Amino acid sequence: MNVLFIGDVVGKGGRKAVAELVPILKKEFDCDFVIVNGENTAGGGGMTAKCANTLFESADVITMGDHTWDQKEFATEIDSLEHLIRPANFSKTQPGKGFTIVKTSQGDIAVVNLQGQVFMKEIAHSPFEVIDDILAEIPNSVKNIFVDFHAEATSEKIGMAYYLDGKVTGVIGTHTHVQTADAKVLPNGTAFMCDVGMVGAEHSVLGRNKNAVIEKFTTGMPKRFAVIEKNIRLDACVISFNHETGKANKIVNFSRQSSI
Repeated sequence: MNVLFIGDVVGKGGRKAVAELVPILKKEFDCDFVIVNGENTAGGGGMTAKCANTLFESADVITMGDHTWDQKEFATEIDSLEHLIRPANFSKTQPGKGFTIVKTSQGDIAVVNLQGQVFMKEIAHSPFEVIDDILAEIPNSVKNIFVDFHAEATSEKIGMAYYLDGKVTGVIGTHTHVQTADAKVLPNGTAFMCDVGMVGAEHSVLGRNKNAVIEKFTTGMPKRFAVIEKNIRLDACVISFNHETGKANKIVNFSRQSSI
């Protein structure tokens, strides 16, 4: 079985690129299931129910991250979106859920969302403690488990991957918007890469106007970073695994240019 995992979708251009390319990629890689990180989908920051429903035309599960609450109305919308999840180590008082289980023709697939602590906004709970609680909660019959670890530090991501090696099918990093070259299957059968990348403008800084970002770096003055909605590149990976054991046997990372 193959799962397509797509990096952080940035803005309207990113949404359009997902809609255009996912059907093509599912055929090319014979993918049965699609996971998309959507935390930058609405205007480059956060999510809305309308944007989520657009992504769900292509995705089976949408994951989030530190920008989950950037759009104020989303706190009242998130519980209506069954397979959209936000980091599980947010405070339990916050709306939404940190993992979901989806039934497929080849068995159930669980997807977990976690957020890192190193170089990130303060977060309520350790992702290492929370993932143990979640794995204990997921039924033993669910063998196929994927973790979106939304984190900055490569060391924290690698540590999490080895901590979960053999316990989950894949640990895929998001957040930096830069695809890394370290995709591999760990010794006990967990697929891993530090960051899958983004769906955003090729000639940009993390999907934002490069000139505005450079001006901020060179002057130190506040600046609005507009999202670039053209020349969109989609970054992703495909994880191949045995759906009966939940063990990965291959992970391939790639990028595709859209017509957007």
